[in-house]
Amino acid sequence: MSVLTTVSPIDAVANFTTPEATREQANATIEKANKAQKTWKQTSLEDRIKIVTKAYEHLTSEPGVDTLAKELTEQMGRPIAYTKGEITTAAARAKFLISVAPEALAPSREGADGLVDGFKKYITHEPLGTILIIFPWNYPYLCLTNALVPSLLAGNAVIIKPSPQTPKVADAFYKAFQEADLPEGILQVLHSGDNDLISDVIANPGIHSVSFTGSVAGGLAVQKAAAGRTIPVALELGGNDAAYVRPDVDVDAVAEDIVDGCVFNSGQSCCSIERVYVHADIYDQFEKAVVKVLSGYKVGDPLDKSTQLGPVVSIKSKENVEAQIKDALTKGGKALIPEGTFVTEDKAFVAPQILVGMSHDAEVLVEETFGPLVPLYKVQSDQEAIDLINDSKYGLTSSVWTKDLVVGEALGNEIEAGTVFVNRADYPDPTLAWTGWKNSGRGVSLSRFGFAGFTKLKSHHIKATN
Repeated sequence: MSVLTTVSPIDAVANFTTPEATREQANATIEKANKAQKTWKQTSLEDRIKIVTKAYEHLTSEPGVDTLAKELTEQMGRPIAYTKGEITTAAARAKFLISVAPEALAPSREGADGLVDGFKKYITHEPLGTILIIFPWNYPYLCLTNALVPSLLAGNAVIIKPSPQTPKVADAFYKAFQEADLPEGILQVLHSGDNDLISDVIANPGIHSVSFTGSVAGGLAVQKAAAGRTIPVALELGGNDAAYVRPDVDVDAVAEDIVDGCVFNSGQSCCSIERVYVHADIYDQFEKAVVKVLSGYKVGDPLDKSTQLGPVVSIKSKENVEAQIKDALTKGGKALIPEGTFVTEDKAFVAPQILVGMSHDAEVLVEETFGPLVPLYKVQSDQEAIDLINDSKYGLTSSVWTKDLVVGEALGNEIEAGTVFVNRADYPDPTLAWTGWKNSGRGVSLSRFGFAGFTKLKSHHIKATN
């Protein structure tokens, strides 16, 4: 039997092993899901809501949630001070999605009582069938919740495929839904690191939709695997999210928010701030403020509750971040945090860094960075900032920082991204649609619009009298 090994980024020690699914097991999982879904789709929305609600109550109950938080830290390296917050936030997000489900899934009727000129007309939201959800390691509880809750509430069966880096997250969800009395076969886990097997699963006619959150390369691979079919494929991919700091801001306050947006979770977020455009009028002052803020961060053991930044997820990830730093330095850049400011251990620890002065073709300004970097770039005007923000193959989020909300909102209207923030960043609000433009993805999650991708419409046109 093949097993997946999870190597902790904290100490480079293999701390979890998970049996890897065979093709026979994967096919059996799909068959079981489709059989179970025939009954699940007949279950009332009220009963589905009760089960999903109960599952999240189990997931966040004490003291089990503390164990899950520690396991998450051990698997992917985020400081223990923050991992529990992801789990409770996922539960809050689920609660919101549950609250809008009756409206989002309600039939749409034409005319009084659905009658128009002697015809009964209405549109229903029908489940797709069995949905494969592939979710990442960086925010596994949140990313899975985005797709899992609407999928189940809409009447679908779900197969979840976690990252091999965070396998125990999927197991935790499976256990929670078992305790909530979800019928057998409606939620199953597929552990695999075999890309060929996953491609075969996507191509299996028993899979009726795929929801993928991860890298652009991973999303393109999923799209390719589904190319011979007409199933919906939702892709929530990477970003190179920009922030623009206007000259009217409170420099010290915004510097704190910008640094947090860049380096929280060691910068390993699809919607973290990855390039910061600063107006020339305040550039020097802002640069000094950012250096002061970042220099005060505590980097170290993520199991220490006082630690703010832990390692990145792997040695390979560390090497990628260091390569981007080197690229910036070869393109005229300068690193502002002196070497030795942070005592970073070997293995996957990366010292946070501020980069300035590089040309705009530097990788840190045009490619996704999954690391604790703060790249600053001076601009002379609002228009220059907007032009540079939009000169990107990505379009997930961007933010404008200003005291003038009218101007901030107007600039946001010019930005080519699925979400624009004013005086905030790095926060997928469940009341709003989460969607990527350009290479940042396709489809929608969250909000009442997030249910549409997990249903198909059915029109009913009935002659009421003979």
